Amino acid sequence: MITSSRFIREESGAALVEFALIFPVMMLMLGVAIEGSRTYHSYQTAVSGVRDAARYLSRVVQSDVCTSGAGVAQWDETLTDMVQLDRAQKSVFSSDVDILNVSSTLECVSGDWRGKATAPVATITATLKITYPFSGMFSFGGGSLPAVTTTISDSARIIGS
Repeated sequence: MITSSRFIREESGAALVEFALIFPVMMLMLGVAIEGSRTYHSYQTAVSGVRDAARYLSRVVQSDVCTSGAGVAQWDETLTDMVQLDRAQKSVFSSDVDILNVSSTLECVSGDWRGKATAPVATITATLKITYPFSGMFSFGGGSLPAVTTTISDSARIIGS
C-alpha cells in the first residue's frame, strides 16, 4: 500500500507530466518557425520575380512608347509567367501560394531627360495570397491564422531594345 508521503516523494512520472505540459508550446513554436520561414521565402521569391519582370519590360518595350501612344498591357501574360514560373515552366511557389494578379502600367514622366521631354516608366504590380497548411496548429493557443494577401510592385525606366 502506498502512503500519501511516499506518493508525494515518488518522481517516476514527473518527466512525462512535464513533457505533456511543454509539448503543445513546443509544437506552436515549431509551427510559427515553419510558417514564418515559408512566408518569408514566398515573399522574397515574388519580389525577385517582380524585379526580373520590371527589368525585362524595360528592355523589350520601345523607348518611344510615350510618343507613339503604345502601352505595356500586352505584356501582362508574359510578366505573369516570369513572376510565377521557372525556366522549366514549373511554379516557383508551393501549392499554398497563389499569384492573384500581375499587371503593368506605364507612366510618362515629364522633364528634361537627355534631350527628351518625357521618360517612360513601367510599374509591375503583383498580388499574391499565402495560405498556411499548419494553421490548425495555432488553434492550440486559441487563435487562428488567416491567409495573407499582399501586393508587391517595382518600377523601371524603359530604355528600349
